[in-house]
Amino acid sequence: MRLIPLKLRTLRRWWAVFFLALFLFLLVVTDYHRMQGWQTSLLLELDPLTALGGLLTSGTVYKGLALALIVLVPTLVFGRFFCSWVCPLGIMNQIAGRLFSRRRPAQEQEQNAYRPVFALKYYLLTALLVLALWGSLQIGLLDPIALTVRSFTAAVLPALDRVGAPVHLHPPVFWGGALIAGLFLAIIVANRYMPRFFCRVLCPLGALLGVLSRRAPFRIQRDLDKCTDCNKCLRHCQGACDPHRELRVAECHVCMNCLEDCPEDALHYGLATPRSSAHRPIDVSRRRLVETAIGTAVAFPMLRSSVSASTVPTAPVIRPPGSLAEVEFLGRCIKCAACMRVCPTNVLQPALLEAGIEGLWTPVLVNRVGWCEQYCVLCGQVCPTGAIRRITVAEKSGQPPHAQPIRLGTAFYDHGRCLPWAMHVPCIVCEEMCPTSPKAIWYEVAQVPGRDGKPIELKRPYVEPKLCIGCGICENKCPVEDLPAIRVSSVGETRSSTNQMLLKGSSG
Repeated sequence: MRLIPLKLRTLRRWWAVFFLALFLFLLVVTDYHRMQGWQTSLLLELDPLTALGGLLTSGTVYKGLALALIVLVPTLVFGRFFCSWVCPLGIMNQIAGRLFSRRRPAQEQEQNAYRPVFALKYYLLTALLVLALWGSLQIGLLDPIALTVRSFTAAVLPALDRVGAPVHLHPPVFWGGALIAGLFLAIIVANRYMPRFFCRVLCPLGALLGVLSRRAPFRIQRDLDKCTDCNKCLRHCQGACDPHRELRVAECHVCMNCLEDCPEDALHYGLATPRSSAHRPIDVSRRRLVETAIGTAVAFPMLRSSVSASTVPTAPVIRPPGSLAEVEFLGRCIKCAACMRVCPTNVLQPALLEAGIEGLWTPVLVNRVGWCEQYCVLCGQVCPTGAIRRITVAEKSGQPPHAQPIRLGTAFYDHGRCLPWAMHVPCIVCEEMCPTSPKAIWYEVAQVPGRDGKPIELKRPYVEPKLCIGCGICENKCPVEDLPAIRVSSVGETRSSTNQMLLKGSSG
């Protein structure tokens, strides 16, 4: 059986444009005033690596990730089509490669020949899957969908705001945004030196799809009788899969470029014929795979032994409302930053090392940037993996039938910085901003002697721990600059049974 290439390259290009536009559209509407029921996490849920990683860490597949079968099953039959037809980062890399390319045809052929370094992505995939078996989901560091969403959320879209494009109502800022931007730009610029460098060398999703497609019955076939070894099929080959020799099926992106570049019509896409050339297996060393797996398994306990939010309950991180307990959260979160994109106050920020190495770029609340709106539950609605579970406004705020609101932590006063306590300056901003009813912040009226001996009437604030939900608005609005006089800690959070304050006599 032979499939006739009726301008398949053109079809693939239009299909790629559609999916790139869909990615950008879903990213733009992932906003608190634009969502309106859109399935904003669609491309993240189509990612088979996300589904596999979550399965290894938790033993289950989150309901939305069943959509990954839409990619996985056709890959088993038709090959690694996702990389050229659907993946937004792959499409952007291809566009960048064409823009950067100013080479002669012979140089393009040389650039698109297979290189042994392409095997690196299979070893990276092995390491990431071993970490997932240990319960640490780190695929989001290099997964192309999560990486692209994170890069656009923390770097590209805020940059558009700075140059006048109205992407956000209020332009956000992100801690570590410059680092995320630098890594994304490095991936794009790398196409200047090797077309689709990330896809060919580093992409773990591409490696997984390559493994799945290695026995796909439909693939590029080369007719030995017609081929004249002109190597013109290499000129626009996206996967550098050696279609002019024994095709490396796991590297082939099914871009169809070689079919139209071949002047002898020696290539076709479909089932093999009696005169079709043989195909090469994946170019990896079993010994290196075993060494990678063992090395990762040995190194992980050393990394886990460092101070982090999962090893020390008092680690200074506050997670979004509805987040799972820390160990389960780290086993689900793919660091995609979708929750940060939809947050209306910009309080959700990508963690650096405050949550440990495992928690890099996972969402944390930074209350000096924003606060958690009492009636906002958007972060759980866009989370593709269930690391932040879907909650209702009633559950978050403790409305019937829910007995207690969801608590993110507890606010504490620093009397040495609080204006009424330390400097005899009247201030009740925190009490005025507290959203709970009754208010978790209250004050007592006290008369204290001033410097001149005259009495001063002050309202000194206190926190009622049982009423505080840890939303952080008091910390955000505190008029004391740099280090605020009231700060929220994760202690008392609903999601943890151990990170609690044990008040003496509270059970009596």
